[in-house]
Amino acid sequence: MQHGTRLLRNSWKVISLASIAVMFSQHGFTLKQITGRSMQPTLNPEPCIWKDVVLFNRFTVFARDDLGIKRGDIVTLRSPVNPNETVVKRVIALPGETVYTLPPYPKERIQVPEGYIWVEGDEPFWTLDSNSWGPVPLALVDAKLTYIIWPLNRFGPLKPTKVRDPSVPRIPLGSDPAWKRQIAEIQQDQWLHGRTK
Repeated sequence: MQHGTRLLRNSWKVISLASIAVMFSQHGFTLKQITGRSMQPTLNPEPCIWKDVVLFNRFTVFARDDLGIKRGDIVTLRSPVNPNETVVKRVIALPGETVYTLPPYPKERIQVPEGYIWVEGDEPFWTLDSNSWGPVPLALVDAKLTYIIWPLNRFGPLKPTKVRDPSVPRIPLGSDPAWKRQIAEIQQDQWLHGRTK
């Protein structure tokens, strides 16, 4: 009898803890391992077998009507072309802002509609993003990246980085020295903050 009572009590503890853990990961924080090169140099800056492990905060997204998203934030979202896939991208433009696009997007610029954002990978040659999909519904946003957990030499909160002004036209590389300086400055800032606390 005593063994059965103890087993029942321990079962309730396990069920309670499991429920709290599920609730925490569904509505609080979640750990993710970053795969791929689309967010280099901010995430996975160096090719190696170890991938970045990061902490995403779901609470900040779901606790606010405006989702608490700002230009420059890194978010995880459901892929607009494959709902079973989750992607990690940087927010480039918010609802109502005009953004100059890159190929293969068919228009040179677009105004982001209400309820949508424009997202891009930091590494333009290794990413599928809004330049392929177009504006992404805010409803697809799942969480916002807050901390790098692994590797330990980069452990800490994600520092804000410079983001290109989406309303400035993109000029092909090599044709405008000022544009090249702006891009170089942004890339240097992303590289620096991707590697240090």
